[in-house]
Amino acid sequence: MPHPKGLRTIILSLWTYLLIFVWGGLGFALQCLLVPLTWPFDRGRVITGKIYRGAAVAVTKCNPLWDFRVLEPVPPYKPRRTVVVSNHCSQTDPFLISHVPWEMKWLGKSSLFVVPIVGWSMWLAGDIPVTRGNSRSAKKAMARCRRYLEGGTPVIIFPEGTRSLDGELGPFKDGAFQLAIETGADILPLAVAGTAAAMPKHDWRFGQSRAHVAIGTPISTAGLTLEDLPALKEQVRAEIQALRAKILPLSTP
Repeated sequence: MPHPKGLRTIILSLWTYLLIFVWGGLGFALQCLLVPLTWPFDRGRVITGKIYRGAAVAVTKCNPLWDFRVLEPVPPYKPRRTVVVSNHCSQTDPFLISHVPWEMKWLGKSSLFVVPIVGWSMWLAGDIPVTRGNSRSAKKAMARCRRYLEGGTPVIIFPEGTRSLDGELGPFKDGAFQLAIETGADILPLAVAGTAAAMPKHDWRFGQSRAHVAIGTPISTAGLTLEDLPALKEQVRAEIQALRAKILPLSTP
């Protein structure tokens, strides 16, 4: 017979999956209803995107395992032509970052977009699939990012490219920074902490987690060239490190 604590984790994990199915299904249905009414004039797919992000927030609010919050006070910056970058700790990071109070388009691995309901909702939200190691897919994804930025819709990219293995920042790839320089977009650093406990690696069960996302100060790329990319990357990395230092004491160890 399972230990009572282990049994509780199993029950609450099943409850979390049910929440994802129910809220995801409701959000997907609402997206489908609104697509023909909104897409003709909402080229940034802001409305269908907000529905998807709202469903993610609803899952966390109904889940006794998770206490997900944005670090207060929230800066007054309203991103438009902005590349948002964040460290990546867990598959539950999107549930946390969805609490940030603006809509942005996510660059994500293409395999996520075929997941029933959740992946279909990502597509309806206007998120951007990319196949790792496929240069043609990467060019196509960057072109979509550029179109969003030119239309005033922010995009979010995990510059590590994958989840951290040890909780520390991994090496940053150049893509997000090259995109920002070439489009003249600001870069807005975010940092997350605590989500690794929300879904431990190699385990189907969810865990108890107190997690925070911190919003940094926008960094202008005006006047920068690709020669400035390494220095820009290090500046953003240092900002994310500083933000993490603020929220780590508040989050699940």
